[in-house]
Amino acid sequence: QVQLVESGGGLVQPGGSLRLSCAASGFTFSQYTMSWYRQAPGKERELVARISPTGGSTNYADSVKGRFTISRDNAKKTVYLQMNSQKPEDNAVYYCHAAVPAGGWGQGTQVTVSS
Repeated sequence: QVQLVESGGGLVQPGGSLRLSCAASGFTFSQYTMSWYRQAPGKERELVARISPTGGSTNYADSVKGRFTISRDNAKKTVYLQMNSQKPEDNAVYYCHAAVPAGGWGQGTQVTVSS
């Protein structure tokens, strides 16, 4: 079955950087769009970034454009989210998503931006 395992979250100071990883299994990774979402306390889950199967096309939420970069390594079946110049408003649980027919979500990884 589809499995997505996120890692790399943690505590970072404002202006700092973190890189999230999502290791995928149970489906043909290279054929599917992958995305990162986030959910802050009391808010709805929102799309952060999306990447096409080949990595040739990416989309970002306006709030992270120029600061975050999504990438993927199809050989490693892994998608990444490089987060730079982090702000307190980036505090959230970050989820990996695979656009497979049955839908696929990871368990989430907490990112806390605080001094």
